[in-house]
Amino acid sequence: MEMDLKVSTGMAGFDDTIDSLRLGDNVVWQVDNINAYKDIITPFVHKALKDNRKVVYVRFGQHESLVSEKEVVQYNVDAKRGFESFATEIHRLIEKEGLKTFYVFDSLTDLLSNWYSDLMIGNFFKVCCPYLYELDTVAYFAINRNVHTYSTIARIRETTQVLLDLYEVNQKHYIHPLKVWQRYSPTMFFPHLIEADRVKSITASSEASALFSDINRVEERMDYWDVIFSKAREDLQKDQATQGHTKRLLMSLLIGEESRMFELCDQYFTLQDIVDIAAREVGTGFIGGKSVGMLLARKILKSDPEQRFTKYMEAHDSFYIGSDIFYTYIVQNGWWKLRVKQKTKEGYYKYARELREKILNGEFPTNIKEQFVQVLEYFGQSPIIVRSSSLLEDNFGNAFAGKYDSVFCVNQGTPEERYQALEKAIRTVYASTMNEDALEYRMNRSLFEKDEQMAILIQRVSGDHYEDNFFPHVAGVGNSSNLYVWDKSVDMDAGMIRLVFGLGTRAVDRTVDDYAKIVALDQPTRKPLMHMDDLKKFSQHGVDILSISKNELTSVKVDDAIANVWDVERNLFASIDTETSFRLKDLGYKNMPTPYILDFKNLLKNSTFASIMKEILAEISRVYDYPVDVEFTANFRDKANFYINIVQCRPLQTKGLGKSVTIPEIDENQACFIQTEGNFMGGNIRLPIDYCIYVDMDGYLALNEQDKYSVARTIGKITRDLKNERLLLVGPGRWGTTTPSLGVPVHFSEIQHVNAICEVSSQEKGFMPELSYGSHFFQDIVESDIFYVALFDGEEGVRFEPSYIVERENLLYKWGKNPKLTNQVIHVSEVTGMELLSDIVKQKLLCK
Repeated sequence: MEMDLKVSTGMAGFDDTIDSLRLGDNVVWQVDNINAYKDIITPFVHKALKDNRKVVYVRFGQHESLVSEKEVVQYNVDAKRGFESFATEIHRLIEKEGLKTFYVFDSLTDLLSNWYSDLMIGNFFKVCCPYLYELDTVAYFAINRNVHTYSTIARIRETTQVLLDLYEVNQKHYIHPLKVWQRYSPTMFFPHLIEADRVKSITASSEASALFSDINRVEERMDYWDVIFSKAREDLQKDQATQGHTKRLLMSLLIGEESRMFELCDQYFTLQDIVDIAAREVGTGFIGGKSVGMLLARKILKSDPEQRFTKYMEAHDSFYIGSDIFYTYIVQNGWWKLRVKQKTKEGYYKYARELREKILNGEFPTNIKEQFVQVLEYFGQSPIIVRSSSLLEDNFGNAFAGKYDSVFCVNQGTPEERYQALEKAIRTVYASTMNEDALEYRMNRSLFEKDEQMAILIQRVSGDHYEDNFFPHVAGVGNSSNLYVWDKSVDMDAGMIRLVFGLGTRAVDRTVDDYAKIVALDQPTRKPLMHMDDLKKFSQHGVDILSISKNELTSVKVDDAIANVWDVERNLFASIDTETSFRLKDLGYKNMPTPYILDFKNLLKNSTFASIMKEILAEISRVYDYPVDVEFTANFRDKANFYINIVQCRPLQTKGLGKSVTIPEIDENQACFIQTEGNFMGGNIRLPIDYCIYVDMDGYLALNEQDKYSVARTIGKITRDLKNERLLLVGPGRWGTTTPSLGVPVHFSEIQHVNAICEVSSQEKGFMPELSYGSHFFQDIVESDIFYVALFDGEEGVRFEPSYIVERENLLYKWGKNPKLTNQVIHVSEVTGMELLSDIVKQKLLCK
């Protein structure tokens, strides 16, 4: 070994005992108190400075400063900001200080006062230590004896190069080497008495037993997290003030920092509630916004003084995978450096795909796997859904609607097969943090540097078995404020729901030629928003279900699904399609399922379901003091007896009504681009427009599918380039559909910079866009403050004059030379002086 690789501890006798330290060594001291650690640091720092070494002190503890020498560089790092920010900041300072720097770190045990988790201390050491080793540094760490779990000590022992026990007995210091990597002597691993530069090895059994007789090193210790929650159970028997203090501490660990949501939780949750939530958590850390939103909504309804909702509430028995497991998964698989590189502006998109692929194929630690098994054993073979529940999700201002994945586990097969499906689902949710839409969302809200800690919510799927299919009777999305007031008689404050038969996936995702039932809760039986004379055509035709035999989420026809519903009268949801039934008989068909039309007429007219949903939305919104968006399921015994399950609740981002806007009267001879009454969303607006991007309906219809996707990608490029301008986007059918035959299949990230969008429908040409309201796409629109117009070309009171735009110069050539798109399909015009005006009271809109 080269002599220049050897490093002194500052204690010459001990250097001889362990054959000195080496460049690259991480040195961990187990100590009884911080003063003992300081005694051992002082000679190390003095010797390093004497040898002209650069010494860095990393300060984060609550204890007194350990290093006072002026020549030492000190960094103060805030552990309160959480594991990811803390570990990333230290990674970057190590990178900055470079090769052969010497470090002193505060006691790692002090991190417990901020993180309350042994698991995360082990994670921090595991990501920090190898990087220090790579750079040929020497670093001192300390942990307090008899505080940390054996698994934490084991991870530290496995990762560090040198592990030393430091005892103070009768005012004398003893060092007991436990691990000294790549060095050995016959007496190295005996305890040693340290007296200045003199070292005495305690080899005699009588002396060693006398030394260790009062030192307890074999008692099993709980994770500090479990210690805190165990103490909380004892506090349940104490006075209200003590319970209140303990509750807020536990909420800071499970829910997050002070916020409007935190205040609401503090108002409604008791200490018993929080302890019960913690009892259903796998691992440690936050349970995430989606879990908090669901639990808070349920508690608000349960706490109603008049007990209006209790008899209608379906019980829940969800589990929560703590956010610390997400970090542990990344650390244990060795991806932390990649994660740090991805969190920079330069690497944000560059490394996301690689990290996503790795996350999809990693391994979970054995102790975490065992907890997953226990969760699965609890649910048996009941279908479950694994849902994202990130720290920023479903909070005021950031709903992340549809940005992260949710995965159904039908939960069929052998225990091994069911376990593999659960693990795969969890990995899929974790990997979705690197999805393009999620990355764009965080970047555009200046959240990319924030810790986006991914917890997971595991819910039992609501519903029952109907032959091979599993589904709830109805599901949907409810909004407490109905901004889509297409008629002056509609009460905006009564709210609305999008209702489907079967799983609620069809209520939040657009489906080809399929329509959710849109219900204004003040007038639930009134006709739909559109002029839909053909009730069957504009109803739900497919039902999303979980197939037991196929072990997957799939779709079946309405008639096949409803034919096997045995536990309630089918006419609650559907009416027999007599016309089709007679026609089938005339054609000689026998043994066919009875044809139905899903109109929910009986449900909405003869049950209290709509009024209860109206009251539920109003009550949650009242408490939030803000409009809310709720996902729900409902299962019926009959029209009077049903159970509603609130599976998600979040604040609904809305744009205020703004000041009154006076819209000028124009006659038919005056030119304009768009004029309509109703069918717009976003309140009062007076918006100057700089550029209009118009997609021609006839030209678009004539394209093949590949070229329709090309239109979407081209529009994405244009809107990104013009993101600092005020943009109006006008096109046929549904923006954001996944099916090009229904409209332009843009991703929301491609149009998030526009100020207003218009969906043009034409019954004559077959473009009848279902309203965006309630879908994930809609949630993006209102969150991003994008004004929305649905234009029914050809209807009374509607003017739509594309010539107002297309007679101007087409600037499309700046973004591509595809001859199929130029002048035929996409028209980009600079429209300085154009304004978009709306008056929500008079329900009038004008663009000219």
